[in-house]
Amino acid sequence: MFKSLLVPLDGSQLAEAALSAARRMAEALGAEVTLLHVIERDAPGAVHGDRHLTNPAEAEAYLAQTAQRAFPPGVPVATHIHTSAVADVAASITEHVGELGRPDLIVLSTHGSGGLKGMLFGSIAQQVVAQGHTPVLVVQPEGGATNDFACGKILVPLDGNPEHEEGICIAAELAQRCGGELYLLQVIPTVGTLSGERAATARLLPGVTGALLDLQQAEAEAYLRGHCEALLESGQPVHAAIRRGDPVKVITEVAQQSGADLLVLSTHGLSRMDAFWSGSVTPRLASALHLPMLLVPVAE
Repeated sequence: MFKSLLVPLDGSQLAEAALSAARRMAEALGAEVTLLHVIERDAPGAVHGDRHLTNPAEAEAYLAQTAQRAFPPGVPVATHIHTSAVADVAASITEHVGELGRPDLIVLSTHGSGGLKGMLFGSIAQQVVAQGHTPVLVVQPEGGATNDFACGKILVPLDGNPEHEEGICIAAELAQRCGGELYLLQVIPTVGTLSGERAATARLLPGVTGALLDLQQAEAEAYLRGHCEALLESGQPVHAAIRRGDPVKVITEVAQQSGADLLVLSTHGLSRMDAFWSGSVTPRLASALHLPMLLVPVAE
């Protein structure tokens, strides 16, 4: 499980929204934390209404104060300043994963360049996921709020592909450490919610397509039943559901109905800049929900 957390900060209050999640994860997992500040080349004087830290000494003082303020004495916290100015902050963050003892989770806010609300794959958060092999916990502050992070109810959308099951393992262990519940969800499209080539086929062969989707639902029931039995045997409370419809709409509805605290999604890197459903589910979910999202890179 995660034993070393990396938290990039730029000095803004929006970036600090990640601190609550980092503290909660560190306490639950017994992990150490490294606060990172990257000096940005030709940086603006302010970032999100706060002074942009471009001086190494000033940045070091800020990180030291933040470590003392945001984490209890029992959590080991280190600080690191990348003093050589860089143009690509996301690339620098991923490079530091190797330099700083290879932390196994990056925790950051969605406020980065481009903003996750508009397009996840244009943000620093998704660039970090795409460029590296380290899971990223993305916190979405609403209106600059820094709400306390919780992981009592963890929702894991699945598609039946074994490549995407790493998220189940991580979510299950996190739920155990936090004393939380696990919710597994598989969404089966309807004929009317298919997209791309499958939509074209559905228009030509609606009856055949409908029958195939029914078969897919039956397979999903067996797939989820197997995972639930294994999790229950290990003592992990788990709920599972299969729904029909548009993945983003259904996941959003289930997240709201279940009161989910955290969404765990598997995502591909540079070679496949999409989620495991067509239509790039991950960025659409980021726009629809304000939940923290744990993005788990899928090995290519």
